[in-house]
Amino acid sequence: MAWNATLSLDYSVQASKTVAHFRHSGPLRILQSLYPEGDAVCHNVLVHPPGGLVGGDTLDISVTAAAGSHGLITTPGATRFYQSLGEAALQRSHIKLAAGARGEWLPQEALCYSGCLAENHLTLDLAPGAELMGWDVTALGLPSAGQPFVQGSFCQHIEMPGVWLERARLGADDLLLLNSPLGLAGQRCIATLFFVAGSKLERPRRQQALDLARQVMETHPLSSSAGVTSPDAQVVVLRVLAPLVEPAMGLLKQVWAAWRQHFWQKSAPGPRIWSA
Repeated sequence: MAWNATLSLDYSVQASKTVAHFRHSGPLRILQSLYPEGDAVCHNVLVHPPGGLVGGDTLDISVTAAAGSHGLITTPGATRFYQSLGEAALQRSHIKLAAGARGEWLPQEALCYSGCLAENHLTLDLAPGAELMGWDVTALGLPSAGQPFVQGSFCQHIEMPGVWLERARLGADDLLLLNSPLGLAGQRCIATLFFVAGSKLERPRRQQALDLARQVMETHPLSSSAGVTSPDAQVVVLRVLAPLVEPAMGLLKQVWAAWRQHFWQKSAPGPRIWSA
């Protein structure tokens, strides 16, 4: 039996404070709003109590942010896509920011168990003047537990309509894609960090984002399997391949912190749940 859930999370500004309101159906929740940086930035933890998705499950997440608000969303642990008996498991997330809003989408990784049939869709809709930093980290199989990804498939879809689209289907039987130097080169963790804006970023600003990322990458152990580009004037994106989640996530956090400090003049201690 499918176990579906929906959640709508809305940020607004009240008396110079970003506040969050949410509505849900099924096993999807937002924990208490936290303000470790002061009233301007609202931190929220998105919780899915079942802990994972099986075939037929669907999670629909909608986030909106009003002008002037700033919301940061993370999760307490990995999203797990378990083995399916035939139906796909689907997670859809849609983030919509009004002019002048800021957002941060920083979930923990998605773990694709062998035998899963999974799709993970992220849609970003930003008005002119809005900005968002976020990431997507996916691990195929559980190599540290001796459970490689030998069956099933995973579809990743990241889109900013009319501006940027990344879509890939990773099948366990596509050994050429998984192992070729032109594919994943035998790596099983794929990570993407992005800085996107609702209007064109000025060329010097985009160049600063590229330079900051490259400075971090130069001294990182994953420097040979990471790269940063600007496929559109509204997008800067860093991609990295790694054997495991931890080093990839570590690189993303360093670049995110550098971008956050430079462009938004905000330090990046990280949500409390990351060190819990």
